[in-house]
Amino acid sequence: MGTEEDELSAFREQWKQELKTNTKTSSKDKEGYFGHPSKDSSSLHQSTSFWEKQSSASQQSQPTPKDQPQYVSIAEGLLDGRSSPLLHRIEQERTRRKRAPESEALNTDAPPKKVNKCQKLLEQFLQDLNEVNDIPFFDVELPYELALKIFHFLGRTDLGRCAQVSKSWKVLAEDECLWHRLCLDEGYHNGASISDSPCWKSTLRDCRNTENTVKSNWKNRVGSIRHLQYELGKVLCDVSSCAGLVIAGYTSGDVRLWDTLHWDKPYLHPTHYIRDETPAPYVSHVRVNKTIATAAYENGCVDVWSTETGLEPVHQYQHLQKVHALDLSPDGSAVASASGQDVRVDAPDEQGYWRSRCLVQLPKPVDGVLVVPGRRDFPLVTAWAGESVYLLDSRWKEELEPRVLHFVYGHPVTCVDVSPSRAALGIKSCGWGMNDGGNKIQVYSLETSQCELTVGNSAGDFTCVNLRDSHPHLLVCGNKDRRVRVFDLRTGSSVVSLYAHHMGVTTVQADDWKIVSGGGEGLVSVWEMRIGAKLWEMHNRHPVRHVRFNTSTLVTANIPDEKSPRGACITDDDLTAHRRYRGLICHYDFSVDLSTQEHVLPICRSNYTESSGYNYNIGLAMPYDTVNGP
Repeated sequence: MGTEEDELSAFREQWKQELKTNTKTSSKDKEGYFGHPSKDSSSLHQSTSFWEKQSSASQQSQPTPKDQPQYVSIAEGLLDGRSSPLLHRIEQERTRRKRAPESEALNTDAPPKKVNKCQKLLEQFLQDLNEVNDIPFFDVELPYELALKIFHFLGRTDLGRCAQVSKSWKVLAEDECLWHRLCLDEGYHNGASISDSPCWKSTLRDCRNTENTVKSNWKNRVGSIRHLQYELGKVLCDVSSCAGLVIAGYTSGDVRLWDTLHWDKPYLHPTHYIRDETPAPYVSHVRVNKTIATAAYENGCVDVWSTETGLEPVHQYQHLQKVHALDLSPDGSAVASASGQDVRVDAPDEQGYWRSRCLVQLPKPVDGVLVVPGRRDFPLVTAWAGESVYLLDSRWKEELEPRVLHFVYGHPVTCVDVSPSRAALGIKSCGWGMNDGGNKIQVYSLETSQCELTVGNSAGDFTCVNLRDSHPHLLVCGNKDRRVRVFDLRTGSSVVSLYAHHMGVTTVQADDWKIVSGGGEGLVSVWEMRIGAKLWEMHNRHPVRHVRFNTSTLVTANIPDEKSPRGACITDDDLTAHRRYRGLICHYDFSVDLSTQEHVLPICRSNYTESSGYNYNIGLAMPYDTVNGP
């Protein structure tokens, strides 16, 4: 060890002598024109005296002049035994560049030049840009794009914490690209570009605040309620809703469409109204999506309207028997109807002309049809009849057999729902099948036609199942045994089971935190899925046949089973009974704007000190703890 240290010391002394010789030579070469030393020679003389002071090990190294050669600084670090002289040199160089304008102003002998104010602002702006472009990450600096790529993996909470580290990190953490991505990932403003909002961080904050307020309004039943009525329609027959549009069919043959976003009332003229047919046939089914509305009648006629133009039908066709089932593509223009054993699918062609795509005859009378959601070149339809479920392609030819998705002899299908990739079937077990656990729900893959999952174990029949409008990994269903059940499609386990309606569940829908169910006794119940508790309920006379909700609205329909009761028409002799037998459509709005104090009627905001008037909602608009004494 001693020998190695002696060799290292001898090497350092030899290097010092070489550096001294080089500096002396360079000082002679850099003398002025009249023999006086220049600034460079004086700086080298200072560096030579600096190296003489470095020979004493007890003294600390003195700071080097700003104009000394770079190899002198590197040699200094190596002679001192430092392992990373480059990092120290880079730090010194960065400090020198920042202080360069000030030092040059002090060292120059020339009178100060007049600097334009705009030029100062421009230099400051360029200096700020240089500081932003180099983002410090601990002991290194990264380009702005690379640092932004790292921050892409952080959530909104981590970005908020990073913004408190430094000024440069704050600029990076509030970049519009990061918050635009977070806003889209959380489901807000889908399809928006980054230039659509000046501050995506504020946009995301406002969206989350609005969502929390609407969720609180849902739980506390704060909002407005409207009854959608049509006095001349007699008894309500069927209701459908989609994207703010509500369509209803009546026993008078009338079809009414409401636009709940703008509260327009476009009228739809059926074919029999144009032909002046009497008596008008009952409406059996109605469906609506964003662009198309359709209605089927008991005489087998099917009318199709455009929701943008209304009035006259854009397409009409006729079945030979009563239409038993009708469905409309949620995101397309395909219409499927069933009458007896026949299933017909109509859709517009490339030129926009409506044509019949296929007409299929099944072995048994059809119980129902559903158009598979999703944009396809050719509509895909699911139809069930008895124990069989068929998957019909609109390109079907007469010489081909219909594609069977499910068939078990003696086990009829009670309910069906489809998503873009799956189909959920409620299967009724009979005879020996009851020993195998009772009635079940089977989930099939539409691509492979194979059963992926079997859930449920109930003695009652499954009356409704919702797969299309539920959470992507959840399936919600209703049963005659009065229970609402939610299953996890990933594991097949039961998430929650609720005792809901004492006359059986007729319709149900769920999202990631709540369940809305309707029963045969007329109750509409709202449940919180996490704790399995009922939040609130509403009651009407007739069974609930339709329940659909989105983020802030809920549409329910109580449709009577009896279509021609006494007193159902306003022209009958019993004028006090016609309303209660006609059915009811309710539209609930839980949006933020309708929960403010300004939207409460003035009569509802009256206090106890007023001499006239009354307050039927005083418990909500005027809390009792704010009432002053007499």
